[in-house]
Amino acid sequence: MTPTSMPSQPHPQASASCPAVLVSAPASGQGKTTATAALARWHVHQGRRVRVFKTGPDFLDPMVLERASGQPVYQLDWWMGGEAHCRRLLWEAAQEADVILVEGVMGLHDGQSSSADLAMRLGLPVLAVIDASSMAQTFGALALGLATYKPGLAFSGVLANRVGSDTHAEMLRESLPAGMRWFGALPRDEGFTLPSRHLGLVQADELDDIDARLDRAAEALGRLQPELPAPVCFNPPLDEAASDRVDIGQPLAGVTIGIAHDAAFAFVYRANLDTLRALGAELRFASPLSDAPPPGIDAWYLPGGYPELHLDALSGRHDWRDALAAHHAAGRPIVAECGGMLALLDGMADHAGQRRPLWGLMPGEAAMQKRLVNLGLHEVELPEGVVRGHTFHHAAMQSELPPLTHTRSQRHNGKPEAVYRVARLHASFLHLYFPSNPAGVAALFSPTLAPLTLAPRLPSLET
Repeated sequence: MTPTSMPSQPHPQASASCPAVLVSAPASGQGKTTATAALARWHVHQGRRVRVFKTGPDFLDPMVLERASGQPVYQLDWWMGGEAHCRRLLWEAAQEADVILVEGVMGLHDGQSSSADLAMRLGLPVLAVIDASSMAQTFGALALGLATYKPGLAFSGVLANRVGSDTHAEMLRESLPAGMRWFGALPRDEGFTLPSRHLGLVQADELDDIDARLDRAAEALGRLQPELPAPVCFNPPLDEAASDRVDIGQPLAGVTIGIAHDAAFAFVYRANLDTLRALGAELRFASPLSDAPPPGIDAWYLPGGYPELHLDALSGRHDWRDALAAHHAAGRPIVAECGGMLALLDGMADHAGQRRPLWGLMPGEAAMQKRLVNLGLHEVELPEGVVRGHTFHHAAMQSELPPLTHTRSQRHNGKPEAVYRVARLHASFLHLYFPSNPAGVAALFSPTLAPLTLAPRLPSLET
């Protein structure tokens, strides 16, 4: 069965139409997020209801896009969530939105499930954002290549970013091939630049002036008087056998799941929270940086984030250490991903090499590295079934624990990640995408112990 998510209602249902565009670029770092956020904020200022989606696995860009649009941002990933899941998310948004913006991932044609592939499958026209800060007429050649590399791609036009002057902008515009639409130019302006760190953009809630930055970007874009994109017709999944909503009831009814959530633990897909709620769980959020550990928790979810930036604070939270240790000793579930797993180790060293003791539920040490340690889409066969997700981290970890299993990378040359089990503690660098297997996720969080034997391999796990 393809990756599944939530309980369903009968089909077929009516199609929905909404102006929509996918914002992409030749590569990462071109300014896709800034341009998408500026478009979203500008349309909001015009009184429109804007829904924004992010292509591929990402936690940081959606935080900015949510702030820009005032609406929740979900992932569209053909491999992690499946076709039906992607189509349903867009179809539901099209019924209420005035405009839909989809930010691409990496370069337009990068990856096995590229932004271009997604755009073609979903019928989305592409707006290319190109960093023109160090080019002139080559801008047109690059735009032409993006538009024509893959036959059948609907190419809406180009937006120049980081442009130096009106003269520079005119030079870029004149370089475009006949018939290619010019959406205008955004100037180089530190006033709306979005700062970054080792995992990507700085979290939106950490920027005191985030709204001023977004308003300034929207104002700069508004001088171009952007038009609404063309309407796109979105259909719900029609084949019940391929539906993204298989009715599995509410196996987590009555289960309270605690979720660590603050600047150190913020990497959570909204779709994951929706999945847990649809499975019947009550969610209770608490900050290990500032809150006391709440009582009455049946299962804990410790997501990824930036624990390396808060080692002193986390090291001193003996109340959280003791509460989680008692929870674990009682045989209750803990799901710890990436940064959440690192917090459970004996200790960790930050980028400067300064080590701090941590919560000690898992034997092991971690240290931040100067370079990326692993990146990519992965899936794992767990006792609860196959779950998909992604890995992206700068931390190296050593532990004497033998792994339960290892992940499989979507890429043939990808690096597997170890997956650990200690009683009901599940820990890995893998960020799970819960809609890929809600029944398996329900078993992970259920207070009822799942058998610790691997599920049989599915016949086919290809895209």
